Amino acid sequence: MKISQNGRNYRPFINDSELEVKLLKPQIISKLVELGSQDIGFCGLDWIIEQDAKVEELLDLELDKVRIVSAVPVGYDFSKLIKRKIRVASEYERIVKKYLEQKGINYEYIKTYGATECYPPEDADMIVDNVSTGNTLKDNNLKIVETVMSSSTRFIANIDAMKDNWKQGKIKNITMLIKSVLEARKRVLIEMNISEAKLKELLETLPCMKSPTVSKLYGGRGYAVKIAVKRDEVKELIPELLQEGATDILEYKLEKVVK
Repeated sequence: MKISQNGRNYRPFINDSELEVKLLKPQIISKLVELGSQDIGFCGLDWIIEQDAKVEELLDLELDKVRIVSAVPVGYDFSKLIKRKIRVASEYERIVKKYLEQKGINYEYIKTYGATECYPPEDADMIVDNVSTGNTLKDNNLKIVETVMSSSTRFIANIDAMKDNWKQGKIKNITMLIKSVLEARKRVLIEMNISEAKLKELLETLPCMKSPTVSKLYGGRGYAVKIAVKRDEVKELIPELLQEGATDILEYKLEKVVK
């Protein structure tokens, strides 16, 4: 599925006549999917929880990973701070209220619309915001108190859409394709040649998804072996293959892996 821009239009082109695409703010996507104006969507787990959206989660893409954290100015003592009523600024009203009430903290909530980290110390004692590296908090003289939750991008569907046979089939196919691409990003294909004398010993040590693909070379001059392995294993694996007697080692990028 190829998506291309349509000028400044929020409806990009897609090369699938059965689909229409719309770009929306992540804060509202889960609610619109719940209401059924959109059948499927991509948004962070944080906004699904914040909107209390009743949707079916199809896939955790493990992309755009962030933590929702509470933070205060560097010079503040959190244990002393919460002995009084504090001002807490955040975009996440539902998440913040649940978090603070579970801790028994007396607070006044301030709704923000971006740039939450600029509120302390004059306008808020604490913020609850999403971070990936935490550098923005440090740049604004803030320190993390604790992680409230973790979030990543989820592929979600409307519950009623999943009860429609045609839509359910289409959505399941899209889920399968997305999953296959994500899986392919984690793996590479390694191809190598090995002599017959060393084949058995090599096969006993090879990592792979199920079992290696082995085929005899033309003229009976050994075997060609193919394996799909995790990308982060390659830097240790290739030197080991050389030690086992493998030659002509090739590494290929995978586009999709369908299990």
